[in-house]
Amino acid sequence: MSAVSQSSHASVQRASGRLSARTRRSIVRLTIIYVCTTILALFAALPMVWMFSTAVKPRAEVFREPTTIIPSNATWDNFIRVVQPTSTSGRYFGTYFLNSTIVSVSSAFLSVVVAAPAAYAFSRFRFPGKSPAYFAVLARNMFPLIVFLVPLFSLMTSLRLTNTYPGLILAYLTFTLPLSIWLLKGFFDAIPPELERAARIDGCTRFGAFIRVILPLTTPGLAATAIYSFIQAWNEFPYALNLAYSTQMRTLPVGMTFFFSENQSDWTGLMATAVIISIPVVIIFMILQRYFISALTQGAVKA
Repeated sequence: MSAVSQSSHASVQRASGRLSARTRRSIVRLTIIYVCTTILALFAALPMVWMFSTAVKPRAEVFREPTTIIPSNATWDNFIRVVQPTSTSGRYFGTYFLNSTIVSVSSAFLSVVVAAPAAYAFSRFRFPGKSPAYFAVLARNMFPLIVFLVPLFSLMTSLRLTNTYPGLILAYLTFTLPLSIWLLKGFFDAIPPELERAARIDGCTRFGAFIRVILPLTTPGLAATAIYSFIQAWNEFPYALNLAYSTQMRTLPVGMTFFFSENQSDWTGLMATAVIISIPVVIIFMILQRYFISALTQGAVKA
């Protein structure tokens, strides 16, 4: 009996040793993952920290040696200066902000409105030339934006849409729509067609089933599309610089170039403006991040 007890005890010890070794390996693996993730997060956050640090520094401290991240005399005067209408740098800030808001919101809205039915058609219908058409949509993202600037400028000039909101919005749709269609198509592919058949049996038309059944189920995808389109339009520079060249039509990214001159550069004002420009994007992403992450992890995997 004692021999059986000793054997059982030895088996328990061996199993405990194997479990302990497995636990140690798991702990080491998780530690490495957390350390690497923390290093990458700090590396990604460094430009933003530097931007905010410069924004709250007095002008003289920006060029002081040695350079410091934490300012010795932090001030909010730079933020006040760039938005104050009586100052040179803030004279047109409200106009630039309004232009960026109108163009970005309109681009995001139209991207969702146009991309949703297009992606649904690619997902559900069979028609001649479907594959080449879908490839042509995605091929747009294979080229940098600057390649299409001259043809778009010529087209907008012929249509008399330069220096207007519609011209800039239509130009932005050329690079927001392709990825929007791809993203929403993947999401539509993940929805069982049986749901539409059931809706049509109950009396819905195909369009009614699309509006009442499919779109509510793709809320995360629609939100992700809107976020993507808004951020792309909000940050865009080359098209806004060339297609909206008057002072009253400039957007915020273009307006930031006026902090540079031939004789000096206003780095504190530039960084303060960059912080202000980043705030709407951060707020929108924080509010809708669960939809954005859900869309990327669910819908986009079945493109």
